[in-house]
Amino acid sequence: MENTPMTVAGAKALEVELLNLKDAERPRIVEEIATARAHGDLKENAEYHAAKEEQGFIEGRIKEIESKLSHMQIIDVTKLSKDGRCVFGTTITLMNLEDECKITYQIVGEDEADIDKNKISCYSPIASALMSNEVGDEVTVKAPQGDIKYEILEIQYI
Repeated sequence: MENTPMTVAGAKALEVELLNLKDAERPRIVEEIATARAHGDLKENAEYHAAKEEQGFIEGRIKEIESKLSHMQIIDVTKLSKDGRCVFGTTITLMNLEDECKITYQIVGEDEADIDKNKISCYSPIASALMSNEVGDEVTVKAPQGDIKYEILEIQYI
């Protein structure tokens, strides 16, 4: 499996989630299973079956996070050379050349992407179009509704 890029903040968030799952959620669900078992017949015990199902989800998520953490490449954008190019982790302010609207995105790892927080996956069409470009460059993003042209206004290494 190849290394997956991730920002420092993304890695920290996964570590916090893993710690919560192991230290809080896992013990809680074990206790719920024990309580449900004490109620008797397990065949028709909905609490027991629901708790076992939740336990499966928690254990699956723990394994998934551990796998991601073992295969990630943490990139600290603040330590990269600030050569003015769009690279993984940079925060880029763009202007749509058609309607002159401005938008700011941070290019992050696939697991960190959250469009509501303006964090886009490094594998997304817009990030792919931006990579290695500089302030003042015009880029064309191939979108489902057609090509969108942007001008790069600012690149931040924060």
